Amino acid sequence: MIEIINIDCPYCGEVFETTADCSAGDQEYIEDCQVCCRPIVITLHVSDTTLVNVEARRDDE
Repeated sequence: MIEIINIDCPYCGEVFETTADCSAGDQEYIEDCQVCCRPIVITLHVSDTTLVNVEARRDDE
């Protein structure tokens, strides 16, 4: 199940929209901010196929 999620960039503070595949379980991946192009580590926590939590942090943390 694909969900649209909003991410707050930990670098520039802008909010951008991206998609998450909740059918794949818990995930961690890097996606560039659509505004400042810096790498963001996105962590998805999924229960069954329901998105429970989204974390976005800097790549250098």
